[in-house]
Amino acid sequence: MDAPTGEAEGTRSGPRRRSVRLALIPLLLAMLPSSLGTTIVATSMPTIAGELGGVTYLSWAVTSYTLAAAASIPIWGKLGDMYGRKRWLVVAMAVFLAGSLLCGLTQDMGELIGARTVQGLGGGGLAVGVMSVIGELIPPRERGRYQGMITSVMVFSMIVGPLIGGGITDFVGWRWAFLVNLPVGALALILIARLVRVPDRPKKAHIDYVGALLLVVCIVSFVLVVTWGGVRYAWGSGTIVALAVLSAAALAGFVHAQSRAAEPVLPPHLFRSRNFSLMAVLSFTNGFVMFGAVLYLPLYQQAVHGVSATGSGLLLMPMLGALVLASQLSGRIVAGTGRYKALQAGGAAAMFAGTLLLSGLDTGTSRPAAALFMALLGAGMGFLGQNVMTVAQNSVGAQEVGVASAAMTLFRTLGQSVGVAVMGTFFNHRVREVMSERTHGSTVLSDTRLDAEGMGRMAAGVRSVYRGAVAQGVQGAFLLASVAAGLSLAAAFLVREVPLRAARRQHKQDKQQP
Repeated sequence: MDAPTGEAEGTRSGPRRRSVRLALIPLLLAMLPSSLGTTIVATSMPTIAGELGGVTYLSWAVTSYTLAAAASIPIWGKLGDMYGRKRWLVVAMAVFLAGSLLCGLTQDMGELIGARTVQGLGGGGLAVGVMSVIGELIPPRERGRYQGMITSVMVFSMIVGPLIGGGITDFVGWRWAFLVNLPVGALALILIARLVRVPDRPKKAHIDYVGALLLVVCIVSFVLVVTWGGVRYAWGSGTIVALAVLSAAALAGFVHAQSRAAEPVLPPHLFRSRNFSLMAVLSFTNGFVMFGAVLYLPLYQQAVHGVSATGSGLLLMPMLGALVLASQLSGRIVAGTGRYKALQAGGAAAMFAGTLLLSGLDTGTSRPAAALFMALLGAGMGFLGQNVMTVAQNSVGAQEVGVASAAMTLFRTLGQSVGVAVMGTFFNHRVREVMSERTHGSTVLSDTRLDAEGMGRMAAGVRSVYRGAVAQGVQGAFLLASVAAGLSLAAAFLVREVPLRAARRQHKQDKQQP
């Protein structure tokens, strides 16, 4: 590990902190494109879906990104541990920017899904690469000092993303929601090359290609099951059953391969740590709830209340503002006390309450009430946030920070993928069910833009029925999210409070590593 990380607090603490903060600048900047890659598109999706192919494909435009990211994350993390984290972070950024460019040039939904897949491959590498480098530069106990900065940038992108996405969609065109990543990413690449200094740690080892392939097959087939089941194919159809069997078989093969591989993609011994396993659960459920909220709350605001894309981004501010404040507070508490279990339990409880309240949204819910529910949800996600990554990295040795970061990012991304897919299934099924019961205008789903302009072109009777159908669809989606939040609450209560490593202890451990 670099010398700055190994320095104990003392006479050199000032220069050391300045060095770390300087290195954080390009890393935090690099987080923006991957975060914007999802949030900036959220408020643009109703317009994109209407222009390129309809709301039926809404979840796929998001799922293709998260699916590619999830499948590639363990490989990015392992490559970083083996051949240098900075090097592969730069490669990931280049892939992400190429995908962003392709997204901006697409002409139909099929091309967009393919371009989002490329973008997701790079986004997976960015997510794990940034957190791995930060984990190497900053010991877990000290990370609380910088956690507010890290989370604030992520949440800044979540706040600015919907606003920029809405503004771009309303005034410039949705394609620029993707192209705006290019200048930000290019600047991050230049600064990473100049300011970030971490060792390459070259190893004479080979990637576990068999394990990586089995993991990809498992993830892809599983997400296809939850995406297609009950929508494109019946749950008992041959296609869904075959995919489920394939996913289970690939998972069994992956577990077996990891137990025999010299350099496993996801080392099984990591999960012998109780806290590490629980952090995996919290990462999954947090991703499940967060992505669903960012995608379906703007859709609710635009379709039910008739606000513009920009307006729906502004209406997310209570949730995202509470997330920032809670994250800042939790970072200070962890840095000062080294304690985190109460924060995680409280955050999970708030997240559960927020999702349960949001499952009651309907056409008559007032904006102040919805804002209060969103703020409660945001506070819960903020108290969990980076504490999950910090505890996971604290549960492994310094030489495995990369693979631990990759594992947490993988489970969070899987939660996002599964959350969007399953909530999308619930949403689409409920909307179609209500529309078929009350009107023969179900073609609205594929032929109409779901922003305020598109809703305004509907006949008054159809628009009223459709507003109610969307509200009921969103209710079902958040009821499902409350189940995931309840699981996170149970996991948080089982966490053991193990002291976080401080700089001096971390330095001693690093010197003992071979």
